[in-house]
Amino acid sequence: MSAKKHNLELDVQYPDTRLEASITPEMVERWVQASLLGPAELAIRFVDAEEGQTLNREYRGKDYATNVLTFAYNEGAEIADDEPTQADIVLCTDVLQREADEQKKTVEEHTAHLVVHGVLHAQGFDHESDEEAEEMEQLERDIMEVLGYPDPYADNE
Repeated sequence: MSAKKHNLELDVQYPDTRLEASITPEMVERWVQASLLGPAELAIRFVDAEEGQTLNREYRGKDYATNVLTFAYNEGAEIADDEPTQADIVLCTDVLQREADEQKKTVEEHTAHLVVHGVLHAQGFDHESDEEAEEMEQLERDIMEVLGYPDPYADNE
């Protein structure tokens, strides 16, 4: 969330090409940079519902496609401040488009929020307890505000 640019190796992949023209690698990099607390090596992958469901089933035991999955490779390890966070973040295009529509958000702002959410997970943030959820959601609100997007948790009514 700092203005400081962190060392970032970013690979944005579009096996599902539906968002490739509207959600550019430059946009994704801006969202990632705004969320980083230190250096990172990340892949952000946009997939269809079939791949999303397969990954969620194989790695989380949940047989449905979800909006974002974060595979943090140095999660739980003691890492030095200069050691990069390493993760793959998978966004399911079908789910994020449906959620954006249901929540009356643009695909861009919802995708930005899911990228921010995934990057925070990659850096060890979680929402298992109410306290953790409040901390993570406030960070997300702050980052989204810095990026010029509305509060992702504001009531959609």
